[in-house]
Amino acid sequence: MLNKFSGTVTALLLVLVFGALVLVNNLVLSKVRIDLTEDNVYSLSAGSKQILQDIEEPVHLYFFFSDKASNGMTGLRNYANRVKSLLQEYTTAADGNIVLHQIDPEPFSEAEDQANGFGLTAASIGAGGDAIYLGLAGRNAYDNEKTIGFFDPAQERFLEYEVSKLIYQLSEPQSVKISVITDLPVNGGQNPMTGQFDPPWTIYSQLEQLYTLEKVANDTSAVPDETDVLLLIHPQNYSDELQYSIDQYAMAGGKILAFVDPASEANPAAAMSGSSSSELSNLLNSWGVEFDSTQVVLDAAAGLDIRTQTGVARHFGYLGLTTNSLDAEDVTTSGLEVINGASFGALSQIEGSEVKWQPLLSSTANSGTIDAMTYSMTREVEQLSQKFVDGGQVQVLAVRLSGKATSAFTEVPEGIEGSKQLSQTDQLNIIVVADSDLLTDRFWGSAANFFGESIFTPFANNGDFVTNAVENLAGSNALISVRSRGTFARPFEVVNELTVKAEERFREQEQLLQAQLQQTEQQLAELQGQQAEGGDLVINAQQQQAIEEFMQKKITIRKELREVRHQLAKDIENLGSVLKVLNIAVAPLLLVLILSLLARAMRKRSKGAL
Repeated sequence: MLNKFSGTVTALLLVLVFGALVLVNNLVLSKVRIDLTEDNVYSLSAGSKQILQDIEEPVHLYFFFSDKASNGMTGLRNYANRVKSLLQEYTTAADGNIVLHQIDPEPFSEAEDQANGFGLTAASIGAGGDAIYLGLAGRNAYDNEKTIGFFDPAQERFLEYEVSKLIYQLSEPQSVKISVITDLPVNGGQNPMTGQFDPPWTIYSQLEQLYTLEKVANDTSAVPDETDVLLLIHPQNYSDELQYSIDQYAMAGGKILAFVDPASEANPAAAMSGSSSSELSNLLNSWGVEFDSTQVVLDAAAGLDIRTQTGVARHFGYLGLTTNSLDAEDVTTSGLEVINGASFGALSQIEGSEVKWQPLLSSTANSGTIDAMTYSMTREVEQLSQKFVDGGQVQVLAVRLSGKATSAFTEVPEGIEGSKQLSQTDQLNIIVVADSDLLTDRFWGSAANFFGESIFTPFANNGDFVTNAVENLAGSNALISVRSRGTFARPFEVVNELTVKAEERFREQEQLLQAQLQQTEQQLAELQGQQAEGGDLVINAQQQQAIEEFMQKKITIRKELREVRHQLAKDIENLGSVLKVLNIAVAPLLLVLILSLLARAMRKRSKGAL
């Protein structure tokens, strides 16, 4: 009886201790996290935490996910849970400055109207064509709104960056100022060669729609005040005062996007006079970059086909950089397909530099260099290809620079007073592109006149690249430090095999249905041509029976399609249940068994020692 009573008391005490531990965990340890995943995908980076600490007014996040409509879509639901978990991490780390609302926008509901009101994108997924929402909307205290239309699982490595960017934009709602220093006619003007007025470059017009732009000429003496991003396009003849101002702007953590060029083709008059190369070597060297303005990169594999007087030929100096030449891990180039440019220069890292070097654009291995003057004077494409010498190595054409750097000036230049010099920085934030011609319209789009309005149709991603770069640099250093992260998904070979087999069956059934649909449409078209004298459609009993048989087949095939999808989800769910049992029950039991055997062995050993 005593043993039974003591056992009951022990059990009650264990329950009380367990309840107390749960209470302590919820009250004291609720913010403690241990992330044992590769790349810490369930933890916020230091940059995201810094953005959350700087929030002054609460930001409301509205997470829209079609929970009921996505039933059976295992992969999408898993990713939605991943997004939700990350958003909850933001809420926990923000100390009340992030308010998360989770909404299921069911069809024809007020929640769906709310999602549409935010401008979220509904994706039609599955055989039934149901509208699925998986997006995020944010609103700050000033009623400014930002959205992520749809969370694409293929872009998961940028998930934290996109969410942090949305929060940053809502916490810093003031407009971004872009200062452009160039003598090129980026904002339009009279063409000295034709005497006609040219419109602004499309890239300049796009940036003007997104940001506050201020353009100044190369003869300015200082970076304009309150500049958020400094855009240098084909720098030439900069004074010491301007170079010093740019240097100090960079040392103070300013963001710079520089387009340098060994042979700019945007100004034909300058090219013919031999003054078409950029001049910024003093600053570039202090940033850890070597740029030879006398050499142009030629690429036999990336060269673009152009029309000549004798036909079509490949121009080794006009490069079309495809996905293999673009950095897939950086937000500025990820997802882009092609960037076109002309007379690229080569960038290299100065040995011993502490600057972090991240190439964004590269040539292929079938590339070499040619003297810039020779390149400019060679008019025939065939002659250029004959002068090409394959160097057999990849050339860096654009690079992101960050981290530590020293000033290009050992002392303040004469004539500048009242300035305290910054000699170094730990927050260098610069992107250098060794070409300025990619900014011109002719390399990435075509314009057509449509009822008096000019319509620009892009055939390359040059505009996307520039917009991405400016948008990225316009954020805080904390936001830029986030960039890409790892992915949480780990593929299961068995699940993949089940998916592939089911999709094969699905495609076969779908093709059968499409064939049946085409056949019926043809039959209906023939029937519509058979009309009586009064214009009424004549359908005999045999034709009517054929139509009814097809409709029945159509219903049957659709049922089979749903069954295939249902069976796929069921097989994956059953496999998931088995994995859960193995992880939750079998693995711990095996561990307990192993520990019991070890304890028993140790007891035997201790008894033997006695």
